[in-house]
Amino acid sequence: EVQLVESGGGLVQPGGSLRLSCAVSGLTFSEYWMYWVRQAPGKGLEWVSTIDTGSITTYYAESVKGRFTISRDNAKNTVYLQMNSLKPEDTAVYSCVGSSKYHGGAYIVALRPGYWGQGTQVTVSS
Repeated sequence: EVQLVESGGGLVQPGGSLRLSCAVSGLTFSEYWMYWVRQAPGKGLEWVSTIDTGSITTYYAESVKGRFTISRDNAKNTVYLQMNSLKPEDTAVYSCVGSSKYHGGAYIVALRPGYWGQGTQVTVSS
């Protein structure tokens, strides 16, 4: 059984930082592209970031570029999202996604391919 389990969410003040983790089991992690997506209250799904199998290529949504960093540890079957300079508009449920193929962000949120975690809540508020 494939499982993606996110952790690290919580309540943080504006300008603060959080590091999300997504532990993956049940598949050959090193062969999967990994993605982070988020869904804010009352809004649609938004792609956040992508990392390739070997940590060579990363992509970010414009809304998080320069503030968020995606990384992975293939030895630990885990993908991370370091979030700095958090803003209230970053408040959302963050989910990780694993796919054996590369997909653009729009494709990910529209067709939801691959395997998805349940998500972790991030709330940015003073």
